[in-house]
Parts: sequence; structure tokens; C-alpha cells
Amino acid sequence: MAGLAAAFGSGAMTNTIGDIEDGDVILVTGSNTTENHPVLSRHVKRAVSLRGAKLILVDPRRIKLTEFAHKWLRQNLGSDVAWINGMMRIIIKEDLHDKAFVESRTEGFADLKKAVEKYTPAHVEEITGVPADDLIESARLYAGAKAASILYCMGITQHTSGTDNVKSLANLAMLCGHMGKSGGGVNPLRGQNNVQGACDMGALPNVYSGYQPVADLAIAKKMEEAWGVSGLSTQPGLTVTQMVPKAHEGEVKALYILGENPLVSDPDLNHAEDCLKHLDFLVVQDIFLTETAQMADVVLPAACFAEKDGTFSNTERRVQRVRKAVQPPGEAKDDWEILCEISTRMGFEMSYSDGEAIFKELASVTPSYAGINFERIEVEGLHWPCLHEEHPGTPILHREQFTRGKGLFHALDYREPAELADDEYPLYLTTGRVLYHYHTGTMTMKSPGLNERVPECFVEISPKDAAVYELEDGAPVEIASRRGKINAHIRVSSMAISGTVFIPFHFAKAAANRLTNAALDPVSQIPEFKVCAVKLSKAA
Repeated sequence: MAGLAAAFGSGAMTNTIGDIEDGDVILVTGSNTTENHPVLSRHVKRAVSLRGAKLILVDPRRIKLTEFAHKWLRQNLGSDVAWINGMMRIIIKEDLHDKAFVESRTEGFADLKKAVEKYTPAHVEEITGVPADDLIESARLYAGAKAASILYCMGITQHTSGTDNVKSLANLAMLCGHMGKSGGGVNPLRGQNNVQGACDMGALPNVYSGYQPVADLAIAKKMEEAWGVSGLSTQPGLTVTQMVPKAHEGEVKALYILGENPLVSDPDLNHAEDCLKHLDFLVVQDIFLTETAQMADVVLPAACFAEKDGTFSNTERRVQRVRKAVQPPGEAKDDWEILCEISTRMGFEMSYSDGEAIFKELASVTPSYAGINFERIEVEGLHWPCLHEEHPGTPILHREQFTRGKGLFHALDYREPAELADDEYPLYLTTGRVLYHYHTGTMTMKSPGLNERVPECFVEISPKDAAVYELEDGAPVEIASRRGKINAHIRVSSMAISGTVFIPFHFAKAAANRLTNAALDPVSQIPEFKVCAVKLSKAA
């Protein structure tokens, strides 16, 4: 989100899901789309199979989308800035960039041009492993399209260079003028159905709803008036990855965790677990007794999605109604009801009648939501920004100008991952999801059918590496990093690239995050889940 916001002024998906099918070229990177976003992936497949679109896929694993790809660039882990800079150098050198768009709609081009000069195809091949000819062909294909979209997900963002990776993709799209048009844009794919909505509501440490900065005195004053309070802080709060270490240091005494399971999802789990043990008080609000909830002093039972009424804002910025299908079981309540009751008991009365009343307040203080109400989205959703009640919504962002005015090019250099393979830890680990489970399995592992499909953790390894380690498919192994170790069975697969293993992070009993590195992107504070050094041995 930080990367796109810096380049465009908005960190959200620029185009709609259906709009993917309107482009001539689709560039997908950092996204195992068929497994992580299976419905959306159908639009990619339809565009290729039925409409003749060309797919450029950049991914180190032989994921399902490779079957649909016109070009597959198999890059080394963490080398994304290098191959993107290389594509831009080719496009500029061959005079393929959209000079009119660059001149009228952007700033910083001279610095970008200078920064990419050293990223020759040969130099990029040395860094990334991508053959020079494949890079050249892909650059020409993307630049030559009438409209080309970029789709990315956490394979791009979960690096110490994650913000730079996103800025680089924004650079590429602006350079070729593929912005503000149908079939174009830069489109981050959100991990769950209401991730976008949570961020829109201000569930970030530096903004209020609608990404209004907490440091802006005028906005703080507006919020004070709406809430009947005074003295709101203009200092950003802590990110999740800052809170947990500060618990170990004694600076954070208590945590209130809603709908998150950090004892499976956080990096360097052994350290994260130790940090939480230093808390004086831990509250967890969730729908099941997760690993984190089992450690809590107090567990508050929340309602699930089918047990509450309100809105979701999906990955394409579409605000949609959700309706209660069944009553919550036992003492479970809507999240907002629990929060209101606690707030009231602590001395600040919150007395909303229902979700619609909360949404009305939201719309009154959030310009991008100002024109949305429950009546307007009763049948169909609306894409924000929707500035007034006659506004039709905005399916495509940045048509006439960028949110920040002119789009900003960022001159960036490739930086190595925080941890490199060496003689002691000679393999790289990357983590991700599988089709049949989501996140820490809080919901999906309650399904016998899904558990039957993928019952336990596995270590995906290439046939070449399996031969080197003298391992057969299904063999038990121990995999270790400088932070911890786990035991699992190997899956020998052509999906894996030699020298790299893949582990899904869903499984608490063999948690991949006991191995991952807690090194953070300096801007977004997101951990480097996608690259760390490990070693493999036969299990005793």
C-alpha cells in the first residue's frame, strides 16, 4: 500500500476485476493466483484463452498459471527491482515508452532514466537468473500493448525491499502509459475478502478512515468533533511487527488481538512467542480458540461473517452489503458490539444501534465514502471514491490525473535480501498458501474435506535437490534456520526451483514461521517472509 500511495497518491487496486479481461497483456508477479485468488484467476485465464491476451508471468515456482503464460520469467528470490529496472531500461533504450504520458502525467523521469541505465539485460541475468532474451521479449510485449495490467500480491510485498518492489511496478506502468484506462493499471490482490475494507476503516497506525493521515491537524479536529473528544494524538501508532518486539522490551504491557493468530503467522515464531509471554495482559477476540487465544488471559467470542450484518469492501474497492444469515452461538457478539461495551465500561460511551449507524458516521467523516449508504448498495456495490449521493462511484482510478496530481517515478536500486544462503544454510526458503487452506487455518482446518486434501505441512523440493539429498517423495526431513527448526515430509515437485524449498505457513504443528526471518521493510514494516536461508537433513 505504501509503494502505490507514494507513486500515485492511492494504495488501492486501480482497476476492477472484470476489467482484467479488457487488456492485451497481463503481467502477474508475486501471486500464485489460481491457488490464492481462484475466482479472480478465472478472469486471467479467460483473457488468455478466449480473448487472446498475452500473459507475462514472473515467479520462481512453476505455478499453475505457467500453463497459460506466453512468457515465464523464473527469477531468483528477492531480485524483483532488478528485473523491473531491466525491463524499463530496454523500453527506454528502444524508445518504446509513452513519451506523451510521461511528459504530461508524471514527474521524476530523468532520475529514473539515470537509475536504470546500469541494468543491462546481461547484468540483470546475473542478478535474477532471467535469460536476457526473455527479458527483452517481455519488455517489448508489455510496452507494445494498447492496454496492459499488472497483478501482484504478497510475493512482491513480503520482502525487506517490498515497498521498492511496488514502486518499481508503478514505475513500469507509468512509463508505458498503462494507467487510467480499461485493461490497464497496477492491481494489488488483497489476501481476504475484507482486507481492503479493514484498511479503508483506518486499521493502520498512521491514518484514520479513508487514509486520512493522523498527523493532519485539520483531520484530527474533524474526528474530535465527530466523536466528542479532544486531544487526539497526531503521532502514528505502532505496526503489528513493532508491537510484538516491544512487548519483550517491556514498552508494551498489554495487547488486544482481534481476528489474528500471531503464534502461527508472525515471523521468527520462537521469539514472537517469548515476546507475548512478557505481556502483563493479553486479550484475544476471535471465533475459535486459536493458538494465540489459548495463551490469552481473556478470550472474547466474536461472531463470524455469516452471523453479522454490515459491509465488506473487496479487493477492487467495491463496497458491498453483507447480511446476517444465522444468529451467533452462545455468548458470541458482533465485533463492534464487544468493542462498544468495553469502551463504555472504560468510561467512553459508545452507543450505536446497528452497523448502519456506524456506516453513516463513517460516511460523514470520510470523503471517499461520502456518497455511499446502505440504500445505494442494497443490490449492487459501489467503488470508492464515491464523493456524494449522486456520484456513480469510481471503477477505474487515475483517469485524468493521479490522486497526488502527477505520478511520481522513484529511482531505485536492487538490494539483496536480508539473509543469503551460505555453506551452513545452503538453501533458500519461501513461504505461501495452498488452495485448500487460508492463513493459519482457523476456519479452513475445521473442514474435514479440506483437511483431507492437505492434511499436514510439507516441504516442496525440486527433483534435482531431492537427488542431491538422496530423498524420495514423502520422506521425513528436518528443516532448520538460524531461528528454529521443524519436521515435515517432502514433496518432490517440478514446481520448485533448484536451491529453493517452499513451505505453506498454515500449519501450527510444523509452523514455517519458526524458520522465517523477522527482518522488516523499512517503510511498510512488513517481514521478509519470502526469503531466508535454511538447511535440510533426514529426520531421525
